[in-house]
Amino acid sequence: MLGWALTFLVVALIAAVLGFTSIAGAAMGIAKIMFFVFLVLFAVSLVMHLVRGRRV
Repeated sequence: MLGWALTFLVVALIAAVLGFTSIAGAAMGIAKIMFFVFLVLFAVSLVMHLVRGRRV
């Protein structure tokens, strides 16, 4: 997920440099959403790991 967010960030930066502002804005929005989804999933995973402990 983080890889996709970084990919969209690079696409947004390249589009902005080339002057495609609408594409850059859309790609930046997608990158932001994916980054926050990544953060939420990472936090949930971390909490679940701490709650479960090492019960094997």
